[in-house]
Amino acid sequence: MVKLRLKRCGRKQAVYRIVAIDVRSRREGKDLRKVGFYDPMKNQTYLNVPLILYFLEKGAQPTETVENLLKKAEVFNELSSNQMRFN
Repeated sequence: MVKLRLKRCGRKQAVYRIVAIDVRSRREGKDLRKVGFYDPMKNQTYLNVPLILYFLEKGAQPTETVENLLKKAEVFNELSSNQMRFN
């Protein structure tokens, strides 16, 4: 199973990548694909929305924190509109 979760990058200041990763991998393990970036200190977020939608449509589960970031960016609204377009 694939999850969308945070992967820490910063050494002194916490900076995270949002990655699609296998559930059995550890947090710093090899990811399948980088789909975004999150800096909590500057409150900056970059999301590759088409790639995130692709993984969500294939059944990837976001962690709680990533889910909150996606809700703020209104990605789930786009997911529901894409699903209605294909049905």
